[in-house]
Amino acid sequence: MIVSTAPFVAGHRVAETKGHVFGLVVRSRGLGGNITASLRSLVGGEIHEYTELLEDTRRQALDRMVANATLMGADAVISMRFDSSEIGSTMSEIVAYGTAVVLAADAGAPQPAE
Repeated sequence: MIVSTAPFVAGHRVAETKGHVFGLVVRSRGLGGNITASLRSLVGGEIHEYTELLEDTRRQALDRMVANATLMGADAVISMRFDSSEIGSTMSEIVAYGTAVVLAADAGAPQPAE
């Protein structure tokens, strides 16, 4: 599955638009992780526990979006974006979303700017 943040894929044209597609994940770090992260925040710098949590969550949201696009019969997702928010003070929501499409090879299709 091709996933592009651009509204096109070089050398291809959109043959069919399947529709909006997304993958959503809500995560909370456990009590132990929150305590460790709180202690680290007193010193400053990167809080590795949260970085790892959010990286894993983004990957899972992307995987869910790709699975949903596959179920729709798409072979690509264009204009893909991530969005995130907090739910309460202990949970993070991350969503990956874009437009599920079917591509066709086309030498005359838009190419990236040089």
